Amino acid sequence: MSGFDVILVPGGGVRKGGEIPPWTKARLDRAVQISKKEPIVTLSAGTVHRPPPLDERGFPVFESIAASQYLMKKGIEPNRILTETCSYDTIGNAYFSRAIHVEPGQFKKICIITSDFHMPRTEAIFRWVYGLDDPGNSYQLIFESVPDTGIPDKALEARVEKERKSLIQFEDTRNRIHSLQQLHDWMYSEHAAYSVYRQPGRETGEIINTY
Repeated sequence: MSGFDVILVPGGGVRKGGEIPPWTKARLDRAVQISKKEPIVTLSAGTVHRPPPLDERGFPVFESIAASQYLMKKGIEPNRILTETCSYDTIGNAYFSRAIHVEPGQFKKICIITSDFHMPRTEAIFRWVYGLDDPGNSYQLIFESVPDTGIPDKALEARVEKERKSLIQFEDTRNRIHSLQQLHDWMYSEHAAYSVYRQPGRETGEIINTY
């Protein structure tokens, strides 16, 4: 597999010391495996469901920065790694990847790599966001899923169920929003991860182990 303009890897959490969980490593390892010379974009500032870990100086560790450090340890040249530190969910992953890197970089053939549990909603969201204000369907999106490595059975079961429900809820959002301007307005007025008017819900219990 080759010939991409760019590879996007959504974040999947970060732990104390900047440690990347196994399922995120699987995503990044696949990016390393299929990458030629194209940029790899690591996505996500973090998640609303748990606070970010702090480094030894007390600064927050962003998911995408931890992922970029992992890629460098795997031999990816620093000048091929791009980071995105604005998003806190999958819609943000898609929106900010397009706004910050894909459009300015004029990337058209895009590979998105994520875990099996995350893929149905990821594909639906990315196809929607990248289809907005693009009547010529100029973006070619290719999706690669990797195994849900290292997630305990009960936590995975809870996360899969949440993904299923979230995908159903997403359909209402997709049916209401038909342009990038509408998406921007909705994110900063209604989306709990970005709007100053709302407070996001915080997951607890077994499912927190998947963030």
